[in-house]
Amino acid sequence: MDTIYIGVDFHARQQTICYLKIETGELVISELKHQDKEQVRAFYAQFQGPVIIGLEASGYSPWFETMLEQLGCEVWLGDATEIRRRARWRQKNDRRDAELIWDLMVHNEFPLLHRPTLQSREILRMLRYRQKLIKFRTMSKNSLQAIALQAGLAKGSRLFTTAGQQELRTTEMSPVLQWQRDHWFALMQPLNQQLLETMVWFKAASKGDAAITRLRTHPGIGLLTSLCILHTLQPVSRFRNQRKVVAYAGFDPMVRSSAERAIYLGISKAGSRMLRYLLVEAVHTAIRYDEDLKRFYKRVAERRGRPKAKVAAARKLLIRAYIMLRDEIDYAEFRRRAVAARLARRGQGPTKVPEVLIGQSASPGA
Repeated sequence: MDTIYIGVDFHARQQTICYLKIETGELVISELKHQDKEQVRAFYAQFQGPVIIGLEASGYSPWFETMLEQLGCEVWLGDATEIRRRARWRQKNDRRDAELIWDLMVHNEFPLLHRPTLQSREILRMLRYRQKLIKFRTMSKNSLQAIALQAGLAKGSRLFTTAGQQELRTTEMSPVLQWQRDHWFALMQPLNQQLLETMVWFKAASKGDAAITRLRTHPGIGLLTSLCILHTLQPVSRFRNQRKVVAYAGFDPMVRSSAERAIYLGISKAGSRMLRYLLVEAVHTAIRYDEDLKRFYKRVAERRGRPKAKVAAARKLLIRAYIMLRDEIDYAEFRRRAVAARLARRGQGPTKVPEVLIGQSASPGA
């Protein structure tokens, strides 16, 4: 049975569809409104046999993707920038976009993006939700600190201890500051409770996961960081080497060169911002307990400053996590392999280093 390819130009309220009628050989272009989702479901349910639907990746299509998967259809998400770059016309409209997507699918030129599993998508959504709660709580704390300073109470981080909060509640201040103080405290209580509930959810989601357990053996990589690394990179087999992983996470350096002149623009910051944030936070603990990473951090900090050293160390930490996931090893085994490879290079170990110790997984600074 022939595969049916359907190109979809998807918008929040409607979609434009392009597909080929196998019976007549006619190229059909039509529109569907999202007001009646049952009508949308009925349209896609009419197709018999293997059906592949292609659309540009967007943030408001998860309901549509879920519906297609329930109907047994295969979903392809494409890079919107690449799709537009391959257009052969200057004018742009929904009908042409849908036809372009269909044409790329039929000719095997569709810029397909990786779609995480449902479990990975749910965990990453929860991680992003927790990051928003953290931002709200940080805003509340900063506002309370400002109120405390205006009232002559300078306690720094001790302000949020039990004694510090009690002192702030009883400190004399203007009626407006009192009103703001009470409301900021009232806002922080549910935020703290919700953050505790998210941690309970994450612990339940990671229970019995061997990959999470292995990642957490590395100093600095805790529950949240390990979950983000695993479900962002999974499956790690799709990455051919370390450079692909680094580029996927946005840690690859950008360089503009012409002749003998080169300008370094920092990292690309592509991919998951949350993954980069958690890795940089994990570096603070990792450099305290891992001597190789600590030496690397200090060496870069002396030449380029501490902010860039944190980013460089976070990149190393990501590479280590990738190797541990790829080879299914824990931190102790990673260190053993690194030491063995280092001794072999110095001529103090075996004359031949096992292949697994060479290059990517053998680098002590990886």
